[in-house]
Amino acid sequence: MIIYGVAILAFSYLTGQLCGEYLGEFLGVKANVGGVGFAMIILLLCKEWLQKKGWLDGEFEKGVDFWNKMYIPVIIAMSASQNVKVAVSSGFLAVLVGVVPVVAAFFTLPYLIKLSQK
Repeated sequence: MIIYGVAILAFSYLTGQLCGEYLGEFLGVKANVGGVGFAMIILLLCKEWLQKKGWLDGEFEKGVDFWNKMYIPVIIAMSASQNVKVAVSSGFLAVLVGVVPVVAAFFTLPYLIKLSQK
């Protein structure tokens, strides 16, 4: 039942956005700070909690898994496009701070994969 996956996704998204807004307000920033990240963590924790309770069975698990897999590419792509617009308009240093970790990850990931296979 994919509808259960949508319900859990909506709950985690709204809760994550609320946490991000509160964190931004607490830090004195007029922006959502980490709302998407909080939502992803809440979604994963909800899924794990449901599995431990034994409530994920058959179609229910398929619905939750479907939205769990769809959430990351869709929401992250939406968030990334917003962040890129802000970063490009903010200046070179903001773009550099975004590009350096991505390049470092591309070079580091093959070594981490080799280490994990040993």
